[in-house]
Amino acid sequence: MTLRKIRPATALSRAVLVGSGLLIGSVLLAGCQHDSGRQPAAVPKSSPAPHGYVEGAEETAEQQPRLVLADAGTGAVGVLDLITEDITPLKRTDGVRGLRADGRFAYLRTGSATHAVDTGTWMVDHGDHVHYYRAGIRDVGPIGAADAARIHSDPAFTAVSSARGAAELFDRKRLESGTVPRGRALPGTDGGAIVPYEEHLLVASAGAGRDTVEVRDRDGARVATLEEPCAEARGEAVTRRGAVFGCADGALLVSEDKGTFGAEKIAYGEDVSASDRAVDFRHRAGSTTLAARSGDEAVWILDVTDRAWTRIRTGPVVAANTAGEGAPLLALGRDGALSAYDIATGKRTVRKELLAKGGAPGATSAVIEIDTTRAYINDAAAKKVYEIDYNDRLRLARTFPLGFAPTYMVETGR
Repeated sequence: MTLRKIRPATALSRAVLVGSGLLIGSVLLAGCQHDSGRQPAAVPKSSPAPHGYVEGAEETAEQQPRLVLADAGTGAVGVLDLITEDITPLKRTDGVRGLRADGRFAYLRTGSATHAVDTGTWMVDHGDHVHYYRAGIRDVGPIGAADAARIHSDPAFTAVSSARGAAELFDRKRLESGTVPRGRALPGTDGGAIVPYEEHLLVASAGAGRDTVEVRDRDGARVATLEEPCAEARGEAVTRRGAVFGCADGALLVSEDKGTFGAEKIAYGEDVSASDRAVDFRHRAGSTTLAARSGDEAVWILDVTDRAWTRIRTGPVVAANTAGEGAPLLALGRDGALSAYDIATGKRTVRKELLAKGGAPGATSAVIEIDTTRAYINDAAAKKVYEIDYNDRLRLARTFPLGFAPTYMVETGR
């Protein structure tokens, strides 16, 4: 096992089911193994427009996580409530090729459109406290292009970037009301990522020879171009300490202070080949520790707080994630086994056979969604989702039989 921890010097600059095989509806999932550690949240008594009041939603005392699941074969789509264990079937969506989420909404990408689903659960982070909400689940409708490659949101806008280079902004309030708004084109993005951040838009250039990150206002007008470059930008995430963009030589951390934006490079500290770069960041909402696969044999950990990269050799992996400080790295191998690694030492601490034997080698769509106490892994071959207690030697806490294949999965409510 090889562990490399790199703490480079930093440079500071200015400037988001119905199918024939669907056997379950909006009732309790049959056969679930009960050991969740989760209980339905207590709901505060109503009062006339209390702080945090949202019309049509119920405020709760704790997070209300839900999983959106889609079957690429049958088109079955469902939303699994992890508190009640109910599953809500949605309209069949044929030809699903991908699934993304932005905390509240899930976006199903097909060959003809990108469909938005309001999962009815979200959180509002006020910094010193957090509000959790739950409401009804509904299929909103098509939004943006069929080839939506990146989707990022904030309270005002949802930004959708297509693989062809087009970019559109959608009014978030109208989406939340159940209406598909007309998109507003955002020109000059060159196919790069658009991340709404601190009441502005961060636009990262994509492609060879382009290395700038622009700060734009809500109308799309350029406010500033950050001096610190980010060549061949791929991959992005938003953390409590700023927005992160993957670059050819590391990561660019963009932060804001009283209306002024700054960019800080967190360099790898050595030459990293294109195939070994971190380009798909995964993390727990609110965490400043990111995980990303590094080629076929390792996983990168980016500690945004310490401005440091750690590369852990795991062997061939399908998915990786971590809950953050003090938590292990979780890596799902191509053999279907789930492993936990101590991030400080790089050593594997436990390994658990997990995915169905018949589907493990080809389970390339499996993901690890993670929160403060549990991780969730989809097993398309077995038509199940597993809940893992990663703090208890990868104990299998619950199993959710679905009756359809969860080819794709995302978590909302965070």
